[in-house]
Amino acid sequence: MSALSISVEAAQAKKEQILQGALKIFFQQGYEGTSMDRVAIAAGVSKITIYKHFQNKQDLFEVLVKWVTSARFESAFEALSVDQPPKVVLRQVAKKLLSILADDDEYLAFLRLIIGESGRFPDLAQLFVKSLPQTVWIVLRDYLKAQPTLRCEHPEAAARIFMGSLISHVLTQKLLYGEAIAPMDDAVLIDALVALMISPEA
Repeated sequence: MSALSISVEAAQAKKEQILQGALKIFFQQGYEGTSMDRVAIAAGVSKITIYKHFQNKQDLFEVLVKWVTSARFESAFEALSVDQPPKVVLRQVAKKLLSILADDDEYLAFLRLIIGESGRFPDLAQLFVKSLPQTVWIVLRDYLKAQPTLRCEHPEAAARIFMGSLISHVLTQKLLYGEAIAPMDDAVLIDALVALMISPEA
């Protein structure tokens, strides 16, 4: 391995170390209460090191949003293939998305952070929408367009309904603690959602 490769890997590792520390502080203090000094302490680096990788707090948060969402998005859509029947693909995607949205404590905490700060910082909320929900809509829209067996006159609207149903389920069950008073089995929800999306012969 060349010295350049080692240097690049070291820089990436340091960047991820900073992001991990920043995530803890954003969770604890919210966006407004987070300072670069606090991030530096949590990450175990100097503030100068942080500024070598990020211009300011907003830049740090923007990179953090992409970092938190990118791997999860790739995981959810690795199964998306036009070679498989829609009922198989949609079910796999729904299961993956629910696993990410509902069973990932770090991601749930991140959702709480975004929702909690959205009133004061709408630009940050919009950045989050672009990073995951909107990206999911686009990928699903394009997949639905490519499936002639689906009864889908408006693919983007259908993609939003699909994603929105999963997000609503997570919000009511997990973030708002509705599973204690209005439980809904994930498998039942997925079965109903997939049935709405496909025609009988699909």
